[in-house]
Amino acid sequence: MDITEFSLDFFSLRGKVAVVTGGNSGLGQAFALALAKAGADILVPSIVDDDGTTRSLIEATGRRYEFLEIDITDPEAPDRVIAEALGSLGGLDVIVNSAGMSKLGSVEEFSREKWDPMVELNLTAPFALSRAAVDHFIDQGSGKIINIASLFAFLGGQSSPAYAATKHGIVGFTKAYCDELAQHGVQVNAIAPGYFATALTATTRADPDASGRILEHIPAGRWGDVADLMGAAVFLASRASDYVNGHVLTVDGGYLVR
Repeated sequence: MDITEFSLDFFSLRGKVAVVTGGNSGLGQAFALALAKAGADILVPSIVDDDGTTRSLIEATGRRYEFLEIDITDPEAPDRVIAEALGSLGGLDVIVNSAGMSKLGSVEEFSREKWDPMVELNLTAPFALSRAAVDHFIDQGSGKIINIASLFAFLGGQSSPAYAATKHGIVGFTKAYCDELAQHGVQVNAIAPGYFATALTATTRADPDASGRILEHIPAGRWGDVADLMGAAVFLASRASDYVNGHVLTVDGGYLVR
């Protein structure tokens, strides 16, 4: 490509179809809306539907929204999700593996009862859905897989060893898939969010001491806004990132440098 060919259209997702797991809540909703605003039609597979908020947000952009109520850890779920995207929306170009959970507990009390469902949802489900899409992506010669990691892919996992383990695993999975799929025109990358102002962090943010310790570690001096993640998602889903592969993009206000 000659440099004169580049334009902002490289960031457009017009005509694309994206699957965003857990895309009707939390960070997943922001990813889904970002891709819709860039032009993509969206399929959200999730175990629980919302109150219609996500559909309203997506359809307000002029894009199509499909919801599939499904447990993505079910062994049959990946094939159903891919079939739904191809059947209802007519294609599949982007997968965002954003569904996840974090169960807390000290090392002494952290049992298989907590460990197993986290590994299943945070690591095995992204693998299974991505694997189900591989043949389609190879056949069309393109595809984007965006996995959601965490700062805990680089750090220890105090109070949640399974969360740290699965996020380290997501990074390894991202790199392994890149290594084999790049030759087919498929990009596999990850986003590692830092500390964000969400419902899940409300208790910590309300505690001056706990919040202060975190903010002291963030050069930007603030908690992240969910909107801070949206540009990263669009970039990694778009043509603008076609030569970015196997990368973990941290969106953390500089946390890891301090």
